[in-house]
Formats: sequence, structure tokens, C-alpha cells
Amino acid sequence: MGVAGSGKTTVGGLLAAALGVELIDADAFHSEASRDKMSRGVPLDDEDRAPWLAALAAAIDGWLVEGRSVVLACSALKRAYRAVLRRDAEQVRLVYLRGSPELLRRRLDQRAGHFATSALLESQLATLEEPDDALTVDVAAPPEEIVATIRRGLDLSTR
Repeated sequence: MGVAGSGKTTVGGLLAAALGVELIDADAFHSEASRDKMSRGVPLDDEDRAPWLAALAAAIDGWLVEGRSVVLACSALKRAYRAVLRRDAEQVRLVYLRGSPELLRRRLDQRAGHFATSALLESQLATLEEPDDALTVDVAAPPEEIVATIRRGLDLSTR
């Protein structure tokens, strides 16, 4: 979890590959209207996010029932959002990818082809409620190092 530009997809993909599981990007669960809104630099509000959170919660429930392990790249900016998504605290584990606003902005300015641009960063940082129940990892390190830190921090080094 983290704001735009924190590396959720990059780090999540590397982690998923290392664990032999699927990466699922929560962005795919947004409606076309929400993606359009964000692409125009307009932040989503709680009303916009409600159906997205419900769809993600249902997907997580399904994965848990199936016994399916996945890495979910998801902003989950507010405690209330994480409460909806954390269906089983023992099986759903959180990693917070934290970076300085300057680093995040630089990454977003260099990124092409994604609807979340640097125009959304300020609103995401303002919305962010940093978690106290997640493994927190600094994203200034190279992605492979971040993955190693996550694997150690969540005791996934043997998987």
C-alpha cells in the first residue's frame, strides 16, 4: 500500500514473482469513471471509492476461501479503507511503501501511460493515514532490496 509513485506495482510484481504468486493491481477494480476522473487530476472521494473497496473486499474474500495467495498492489490510504480490506488479519498482511514527496513526485513526472499523475500526489498525501499495523519500507532503496526487506519483515524468506 502507498500513494501513487511509491512503487506498488514494481515492488509487488517482483515480490509476487519471488513468491511464485500472482500480482493483482487494485487499479483494475476502479470504474472507468473513476479512472477518467483521476486522469484529469481530480482526486477520488469516499463516495467514488466505496464500490472499488467493495469489489476489492469481495475479491479478497474469494481468494481467502480458495486459499489463494496473491500480492495486491493497492493504495489503501485511509485506516477505514484498510479495515474494509483486511478481511483476516492473520492472512491479509500489509506493507506500507513510504517515500518522500520529492521522490514520489519525481517518479510520477517520469512515468508515462498511467492515469495517476503527479497532479494527484498532493491529495493522496493529504488523504494518507499512515498505518501503525503494517511493515513500513522506505522506497528510496532499489526495488530488489525493498523486496528482500519485505520478505524478511514478513518472514517470507523461505517461500
